[in-house]
Amino acid sequence: MRTLILIPIVHGEQDMGSMLEQTRQDYVSRYGQAKWIKHRQSIEDVWLGIQKIIQSLNLPHASVRLYQDGLPICGKEEDIVKDVAAQGSKNHKLLLELMSSGCRLMGTEDPALLLQEYQLHQGARSEAAPEQKSQREERSRALIQARDKFIAGRINATLLAGEIGLLFLGLAHAVETLLDADILVRQLLPSLREKQAKTL
Repeated sequence: MRTLILIPIVHGEQDMGSMLEQTRQDYVSRYGQAKWIKHRQSIEDVWLGIQKIIQSLNLPHASVRLYQDGLPICGKEEDIVKDVAAQGSKNHKLLLELMSSGCRLMGTEDPALLLQEYQLHQGARSEAAPEQKSQREERSRALIQARDKFIAGRINATLLAGEIGLLFLGLAHAVETLLDADILVRQLLPSLREKQAKTL
């Protein structure tokens, strides 16, 4: 038996890189500055809760593999995590903490698909016509599905019998149905996943 614990990612500022300013502007224009500040605090609170729950699981760290949304298979996975953690990412700081306890970090994503998604988001800044936005949204959905297929394949191929995988994954993703039948899937925060499903 293999176990995969799905941990929903709520992206903090440090995880969003160059997309942060556009996201902040969109949020503030829609909801106001005060709501943006409250939103940022709620993200901090979610990560604190995730950290406490993972600590309470008393995991056998030597048998745990870490899979991270957005982390390419490239041979420099640990360096990437360290760099993003140094910028203040709660997600990546937690990965470093788990790695220092003996958990094994895994490259999780296809670099080519991540590059395509980055280029798609960069191109969104110059869109003017509604049909361009519609095409971009359709392409974005297709890329998410392709990434999910790759992530699931990576887990299927690398998570061994008796091991536990922790998958830090954005709420827009859905890999559960793509995993091998012998992988037991557990949701770390099922209420957050359900809340997101209702808004889609």
